Parts: sequence; structure tokens; C-alpha cells
Amino acid sequence: MKRTGAGSLLLAAVLGAVAGFLIDSAFSAAGRPTFTPAVSLPILLLLLGALVVVLAIPVYRASRGRTAAAIDPFRALRIAMLAKASSIVGAALGGLGVGLLAFLLTRPVVPSLGSMGTVIATAVCGGLLIAAGLVAEQLCTIRKDDDDDQPGNPSGVDATDR
Repeated sequence: MKRTGAGSLLLAAVLGAVAGFLIDSAFSAAGRPTFTPAVSLPILLLLLGALVVVLAIPVYRASRGRTAAAIDPFRALRIAMLAKASSIVGAALGGLGVGLLAFLLTRPVVPSLGSMGTVIATAVCGGLLIAAGLVAEQLCTIRKDDDDDQPGNPSGVDATDR
């Protein structure tokens, strides 16, 4: 599995920001109130970030020999994929919050901070979910074995040494 790259996170954040700006623009053009995320969204983003890190800690401990339990590679892979997905979702939702905030700040009358609270909290918690996902992905990294140097070479003899 390849690690989550900055490019994919940046792309998700930009797509989220554009979507947030366009959603509010469309609602405003239709004469409807702008979109405001529910108060529970930032809370759920924080809880998801905490859950991903908590799930990754046993894999980290087992891979570093700090516990007698063996590493289940499938479980480690599932948690690593959850961490990767969490960081991408965090980037998209954080970008959405930034896009919604950008639309609100470009209006002639800037709304009060209280009405922008959940939008700002969504953007911040999206960033925290990115960080939690990347940390959990790092925790799920299993150290490379000595016999992994030459893939497909069961004898361990380097072909250049012959």
C-alpha cells in the first residue's frame, strides 16, 4: 500500500472547497438560505479521528515488540486503509468548510461569528481528521523484514553477487 500523498489530499481539499463555494452560490442564486453544516458534523469528525488513532495503537505496539500478541496483517491493512480514507475525507470536508466560509466572507454583509461557527469548526475538524489519519497510517507501518530486500528471491542471495 502506498502512503497518502500530499497531492491527493490537496486535490480532495480543492474539490471540497469548490463544491462548498458552488453549493452556497447555487442556494443564494435560488433565493434560499446558505448551507450550514450540522453541529454534529465537527463532533463526528473528531470522534472518527480519535477512533482511527485508537485502532492503530495496538498495531504499532505489536509491530515494535511491545506486546506478546502477533500482528494480524489483514487487520493492520484494514486499519491503514481506514486511516487513509479518513485523511482523504477530512481533506474533502475541511475543504468544503473552507469553501462555505469563502462564500460567506465574499458577501457584502459578513455574517456574525456565531452563524459561521459550525462552518469554521467543520474546516478545523477536517484538518484534525487529516492529521489523525496520517498519524494512524504511520502507526500501522510494519517494519521491513531482513528477507524483504530481494522480492522473489527466496534464497536471499543477491543476483549481482554471483
